[in-house]
Amino acid sequence: MQKLRNYRTVTFLFLGLFLWTSGGCKPEDYTRDANVPETGGRVTVSQAAAASVSLRDLSAIDFICEGNFSAAGDVLRTDSGHTTSSNKTLKEILSDQGDLQGRRETLRKKAWQKQQDKLEELKGKITNFSTADVNDLDTVMATALRLQDLVPEDEKAQILQTPFLQQSIQTVLDRAKGYEEKGKWTDAYIHAYYWLTSLYEDDKAYHDEADRLTEMVGIELALKDGSCDDTVRQRYEGIKPEMYLRTLQLLDSNYVIPPDYTGMITKALTRCRLLGLVLQTTSEDLVIKAASETIDNYLDGILSIQLELNKKPEKTVGDLIRTFEEVLDLNDATLAIPKEVMIAQFSEASLQALDPFTDLVWPWNVQDFEKNLTQQFSGIGVEISKTTGVLTVVSLLPDTPAYRAGLDAGDEIVGVNGEPTEKMTIFCAVSKITGEKGSRVTLTIRRPSTGVVRDYSIVRDKIVVQPIRGWQRTEKGQWDYWADPVNRIGYVRLTAFTETSGSDLARVMTSLEKQGMRALILDLRYNSGGYLNSAAEVVDLFVSSGVIVKSNPRHGFATYEMAHSRGTHPDYPLVLLINGGSASASEIVAGALQDPRYHRATLVGTRSYGKGSVQVVTPYTGDGSQLKYTIAYYHLPSDQQVKNRYQMEKLGRKDWGIAPDVEVDMYSHELRRMLDVQRANDVLVQVHDGENAGRRYNLAQTLLSDPQLTTAVMVAQAKMVEKGLGIQPMDAVLWQHTIDPNEIN
Repeated sequence: MQKLRNYRTVTFLFLGLFLWTSGGCKPEDYTRDANVPETGGRVTVSQAAAASVSLRDLSAIDFICEGNFSAAGDVLRTDSGHTTSSNKTLKEILSDQGDLQGRRETLRKKAWQKQQDKLEELKGKITNFSTADVNDLDTVMATALRLQDLVPEDEKAQILQTPFLQQSIQTVLDRAKGYEEKGKWTDAYIHAYYWLTSLYEDDKAYHDEADRLTEMVGIELALKDGSCDDTVRQRYEGIKPEMYLRTLQLLDSNYVIPPDYTGMITKALTRCRLLGLVLQTTSEDLVIKAASETIDNYLDGILSIQLELNKKPEKTVGDLIRTFEEVLDLNDATLAIPKEVMIAQFSEASLQALDPFTDLVWPWNVQDFEKNLTQQFSGIGVEISKTTGVLTVVSLLPDTPAYRAGLDAGDEIVGVNGEPTEKMTIFCAVSKITGEKGSRVTLTIRRPSTGVVRDYSIVRDKIVVQPIRGWQRTEKGQWDYWADPVNRIGYVRLTAFTETSGSDLARVMTSLEKQGMRALILDLRYNSGGYLNSAAEVVDLFVSSGVIVKSNPRHGFATYEMAHSRGTHPDYPLVLLINGGSASASEIVAGALQDPRYHRATLVGTRSYGKGSVQVVTPYTGDGSQLKYTIAYYHLPSDQQVKNRYQMEKLGRKDWGIAPDVEVDMYSHELRRMLDVQRANDVLVQVHDGENAGRRYNLAQTLLSDPQLTTAVMVAQAKMVEKGLGIQPMDAVLWQHTIDPNEIN
């Protein structure tokens, strides 16, 4: 089965865890109204006649759907001799857009001043850089980063030119060098290079050093027992050299392009060298160790292998296999660490040279790998967080063991099976709370509202994380799907492409259509992907015939996902929200629905992640392991390839993925506010002692926290006008809401 990597950044974890019909803003066969200035708008006579909308207004709508609100205003201001109802409505929409931008600018200025004040406060606090507190320096870096976020691109470099920031940057660099000398790779990264790579996005030297440090952190962690039932012995159990050799055999013939064996060898030997340096520098808590006198011999041996290989400019799979065998022999003669560790380190590094999505999944990791893809787990059905330092229930899934047992949002989990959670990582807590269906876990819960502490004995069950969400949960745990209830604009957030995403979305859409839905916003932000066939099923809901996506393998025939007329939903206006967290299957859906061949949807937000490739998972590697590897690049209906981020970065380019029609960048304070409001609205709580444990935001507050969603509503309204549907623009009261101080944190 073809699968796309589920590349999610996990902030909260579920325990148990969790084309086409014509239409849209850019129809084919355009003609131009002779009275409309030559500003690029395109309209159709037939569309204007059918919808009783003037050609001028259609031209303005076209500009709105391209994000060119200024040009839309210019078109609408042109004297046409009379004012139509659609003209008046569009002017009101543009007025709303102007109000939105004005509010955003006010918030930006307030946020700028707040960060400037903080920087001045830090200047007064840090009088001696040699003795400056590390947390204060982190705050300086974070403040500089936020200031950069609040200015245009060409002004970002100027932010860092003040003497105070220059001295701060030099201090963190000096301290990073000291951390490295002591083997404190994590400190060197989080207190220096994490900030430097963000402040100097195009500085390759900083990025290379950050990559080296994170690689050494990974090696160090791989040589230690985990914090929760994750030992080195378990982690490497069952690893065999044959798994890697079968991997190379498969990749040599089936990888999407001929593998870069030179790069694979270089990456593997670099990892082997770093492994030696970690063993040489780090001694605390390592389960895997080597005698100091053997490490120098090992490093000399790695260097000799590299020098010998340098004599041969072009490397083959045979060279890689020989290098692999030589490294294993070198380990036996010097370090004498377990062979399984060396196999894992060498092979994992070599595969990283291909792309970030090709992985050899070792037997110990297979179960977790499958859970992440299917979004099906055996657990109790709660979402938890430890952002405050206390393990806390954030939300519950309805009709799950935790919900039936009486747990509630806000409850503190102070113990799991009698073990205190104070020092548990969130990942450790997940592993202890999840378990086999039918087994029992005892949670010690403290309810802050009452101070009562009691044990809950809960029987685990199968948990399926539902990927379909609205903008807010109701008190009964249902979702509110109306982003604009007055104009009947629906809103559905699709969080993952699971086996049921297509059918689940179809069911929700059918329900909304029965309630009079006239337009739909589909939110794919932070949706990192899932199943390819699920993505095709979602596109098929909006498209009656034609190619959805084509997968082009290196050998053999291309494969196609096709749309079918059965089950196609009405051709109402459709707007999709995307951002840099929209990857894989999300890009297939967004790209197909935006594709010039169909123009079914208008995209709002920012450029997507840029995965552009299809992976398959196979047990060919044997003995309980699995290989996930890139087998094809995918092409959209008009046959253009979705540009792969990894390839574009090698070329120094940033035009990967899917670009939105209407670009709406959000400042960091806006993103934080939007996510805070979204999380609060997602919470499912129960009522205990007459007190509701959660806070909800109303629709106006939610829209004000999310400029991308608000813009999507405006675009949907404009598209409704295009179809001759009467609409009521946003209430002016929306823009009169007092600014919440949290909005500028």
